[in-house]
Amino acid sequence: FNPQAPCIVTGTSSGSRGVYGAIGSAGEWGLKRGCAVAYTDKGTGNGVHDLATNTVNGIDGRRGDAATLGSASNFTARLTAAERAAVNAATPNRIAVKHAHSEQNPEKDWGLHTLQAVEFAFWVLNERHGQALPDGRRTVVITPANTVVIASSVSNGAGAALAAAEQDTAGLIDGVAVSEPNIQLAPGGNLRIERAGQPAYTGGSKPLFDYFTYANLLQPCAALATGPATPFGWAPGSASASIAAFRCTALAAAGLVSGGTTAEQAADALARLRAYGWEPESDLLHTSHWLFATPAIAVTYGNTYGRFRVSDHLCGFSFAALGADARPAPVAAAALAGVFSTGNGVPPSGAIQLVWNDSVGGAINQGVGTSPSTGRADFSFDGANCLRQLWTGNDARAQRVKAGIAEVQRTANLRGKPTLIVHGRNDTLIPPNFSSRPYALRNAQVEGANSRLRYVEVTNAQHFDSCLLYTSR
Repeated sequence: FNPQAPCIVTGTSSGSRGVYGAIGSAGEWGLKRGCAVAYTDKGTGNGVHDLATNTVNGIDGRRGDAATLGSASNFTARLTAAERAAVNAATPNRIAVKHAHSEQNPEKDWGLHTLQAVEFAFWVLNERHGQALPDGRRTVVITPANTVVIASSVSNGAGAALAAAEQDTAGLIDGVAVSEPNIQLAPGGNLRIERAGQPAYTGGSKPLFDYFTYANLLQPCAALATGPATPFGWAPGSASASIAAFRCTALAAAGLVSGGTTAEQAADALARLRAYGWEPESDLLHTSHWLFATPAIAVTYGNTYGRFRVSDHLCGFSFAALGADARPAPVAAAALAGVFSTGNGVPPSGAIQLVWNDSVGGAINQGVGTSPSTGRADFSFDGANCLRQLWTGNDARAQRVKAGIAEVQRTANLRGKPTLIVHGRNDTLIPPNFSSRPYALRNAQVEGANSRLRYVEVTNAQHFDSCLLYTSR
C-alpha cells in the first residue's frame, strides 16, 4: 500500500457468506495491486444457532453458549427460553441461520454496509499513516479526494456494490467493477431485450424471490427434457428421475404445465422457463442448480423478506442435520465448529440440510418429501407451491414478503460513476434477463448521456464456473 497513491477495493461477500467471502473475487485482486480491501458480510454471514444445545457463533466465529456470549454472538435467534423449549419439543434438532432468521431483511442495507466498510477503511488507513496529534488523534492524510475507490465483488456482493454506488452521496466511490450481480429494480421502464434468434424479452427485472420460486417448481420437471445423453440431467431409470416425473404429474394436476405424458410435461416446463426469461444456454444446468441452490435460496429469501422467525417454519421448511434415515438428528459440535469459515450462509451447508416438516410420515430431507396433496414423493411439491404463492398470492404472509422485496429494489442511477458489469450468458442462478440486462437498460433511461456504464456478456460462462456442472447425477 502506497499512502502517496492510495486505493481501496470493496470486498462485499458474495451469496450469504461471511466477512471473508469475497477474498477470491475482489480481495486478492486488490491486495496484489497494493490496495486496501474493505470487507463486509453485509449483515448475512455464517451465524448458526443450534436450538437444541443453545449454542451460537461468536463474532470471531468460535462457538459458545448463547446466554454466555450475549451481544458478542454473531447471531442468536429471537426466542425466549420458553419459546425455544416449545420449538425443541415440537420440532427437535432444528437450527436457525442468520440470513434466513435475523428478522432484519439485511439486503435492504447492503449498499449502506458497503459504504460503511469504505468509511471504516479510510479511518484505519489514517490511523496507520496519519501523524499523531497531541490529543491522541491522527491527521487525515488519506481522503476520498486523493484515493481511488473501486466497488467490486460478484453475485450478492456485486448487487451490494451497485447499491452502494447508487446511494453514494458523499463521493466515496470512484468506479464499479462487478460480475453477475443480484440486482433487483423497482417496476417500470418498459424494457425490451432482443438478441439474434431468440424471442424478445419484455419481462424486465424480476425480483429474485419471483424467479427462484418459479424455478423451484419447474426445474426438476424441466430437467427431464434435457435428454439422457447429457451428464447434467437426471440419470435414466434413477430414483431421482422417477421423483422428477412425479413432480411433472403434480405440476400438470395444478395446471402449471401442460401435456398428457411426462415427456410432454417436461418439454412444456422447459419451454415455460425459457419464456419466463431463462436463456436456452441454461437448459443443461437446471438439474444441478435445483439440487444444490434453488430450494434453499427460495426458503432463505422467503424467510428474510417476510421477517419470519425460525419458529414460524415458513411453508413447513426448516434447517437441521440429518440422520441416515434423512430425518432431523442432533448435530455434532465438531460438525458446526468450522461453519463460520466454510459455510455459505444458505443451507445446505456442511452438516446443515433443508428439511420439509410437512411431508407424509413426518419431517424429512426436502428432496425426498412426499406431498399430502398428491400422496407421492415429488420433491416436496406442496412446500414449493406454498413458497410460490407467497409471490403470486396476497394473504398476510405474501404481503409481508412483498413488502420486504420492495425494500431491496434499486434505481439504476449510478450518479455518473464509470461502471463495468460482466455477466455469463449461461447463468442459471441469476439469469442476465432478470438482472444485468435490464439494469443496463434502466441506467441508460435514468442517466441518459451521463451514463458511464458498460455491460459485457460472456458466452459459455455461468454463475458457478465448474462447481455445479457435474454434480447432478
